[in-house]
Amino acid sequence: MFVRRKANKSGTISVQVVSKNRKKYKVERSFGTGRTESDIVRLVEQAKQYVRAQEGFVDSFFIDSNETSIRNFVTSITNDSIRVIGPELVFGQLYDHIGFSQVQSDMFRHLVISRLFSPGSKLKTIDYLERYQGINYFKDTVYRFLDRLCSKDKSKSATDIKNQVEHISFHHTKKVLKGKVSVVFYDMTTLYFEASDEDDLRKTGFSKDGKHQCPQIYLGLLVATEGNPIGYEIFEGNIFEGHTFIPVLQNMAKRFSLGKPVVIADAGLLSDNNIASLEEDGYKYILGARPKNVKDEIKRKILSFSLEDRQTASIPLEGKQRLILSMSDIRAKKDAQNRERGLQRLQKRLKSGKLTKSNINNRGYNKYLKLEGKISLSINMDKYNADAAWDGLKAYKTNTSLSAEKIIENYGNLWYIERAFRMNKTDLRIRPIYHHVRNRIEGHICICFTAYSILLETERMLKKHLPGTTIKRAQELVKTMYKLTYRIPNSRETHTQVLGMSDEQRKLYEAVCRWCR
Repeated sequence: MFVRRKANKSGTISVQVVSKNRKKYKVERSFGTGRTESDIVRLVEQAKQYVRAQEGFVDSFFIDSNETSIRNFVTSITNDSIRVIGPELVFGQLYDHIGFSQVQSDMFRHLVISRLFSPGSKLKTIDYLERYQGINYFKDTVYRFLDRLCSKDKSKSATDIKNQVEHISFHHTKKVLKGKVSVVFYDMTTLYFEASDEDDLRKTGFSKDGKHQCPQIYLGLLVATEGNPIGYEIFEGNIFEGHTFIPVLQNMAKRFSLGKPVVIADAGLLSDNNIASLEEDGYKYILGARPKNVKDEIKRKILSFSLEDRQTASIPLEGKQRLILSMSDIRAKKDAQNRERGLQRLQKRLKSGKLTKSNINNRGYNKYLKLEGKISLSINMDKYNADAAWDGLKAYKTNTSLSAEKIIENYGNLWYIERAFRMNKTDLRIRPIYHHVRNRIEGHICICFTAYSILLETERMLKKHLPGTTIKRAQELVKTMYKLTYRIPNSRETHTQVLGMSDEQRKLYEAVCRWCR
């Protein structure tokens, strides 16, 4: 008996074991056909083992046959058989746990989960999904989806996933907070674009990212305790942020039946109109205040307290309003250092002779400049020294009956919303934004808002079950969790198997399973 290769008309090669008797050839066994060289080599090896077995090498055949089967199986595995499964095993479970599976869109799911561990432009996301997960999307298909994602058009093609996502996030926030949202925090940030052209939405304005030359938009975010998200809105890049506060709050209160939680916001949103609107709607509030911007009579009262480190004071204002003061030696030291640096910069510019009329204003440390005679400029050191009395003082305007300590404590939690912006800008890379069509911009922000909700849930889960693991480490671990799709030789059935995980990966996966149970 011998092994024979036979070329077929279809271009494939048949592998057979053939015997010869009285000049006649007989096919003893056929081992199939192959098209590639690796398939043909595998079939020939199987045929040779069969011949050896027929010649009496039975024990050797079975031993070698197992080895050969394993070798043949391994060589049949290709790169296309292996896919990254970690993001779905970890972030996908959390996505479902929060309730985002109610959004009937596989594309939205893929875009959100990809944003959590491999943030980038939509083109990079498309490339990643195809290369590592075998999910194929055309660029135009993704862009058309973004066009519809936040659309409020009543046509059948519109989806308004934003509204659905915010309701899911809010109900999950209520669940985390045991059913009651008693405090809300509001703040804004700017998001810039890698483009030079403006339009109705993208405008140049004061940039909190320092990108004053780039068109931008404002993002207003409303969150509950510990940064748990409620909702968001976007605004033109040149709007005054104080004008966004009341509309966003009223809109969210109506949509989610918020009731009347205590509203906390920083000094940038403090205005007489905002306060009047809050009181008219029956809200309690704690707003950051600037003690040097109050009336002279109030200023004199503030300075009369001579507060020391950690001491507080309260000054009654109109109606139920109070101005709460607090002193911090650490803050005083920082204020003094900032004043000193500002003075040094001003002295340097004055010495260089580059100061002009445009510098004679009350902005920043220019307020220390004094005009002498017709052309002479100097620094008013009396004014500079007098400002030292305000070092370390911080003020809060409120109409609540809370103690000064509680007011300061509640206002201190405003850092959660600052952290929310930081997580979106660093972990999720919400900016720069490369889109220029409004619907796509809104769709991009909706994806990032959803991803932020999952990121926060990931952090909660890690704190409880894996306190030594950071979000960044979890993002790294999921990138190397793989699954194998294979078919056993001589079988038409396809199987899927998650490949063995490292000890750290296994603990992360088990922690997520316990959390989502």
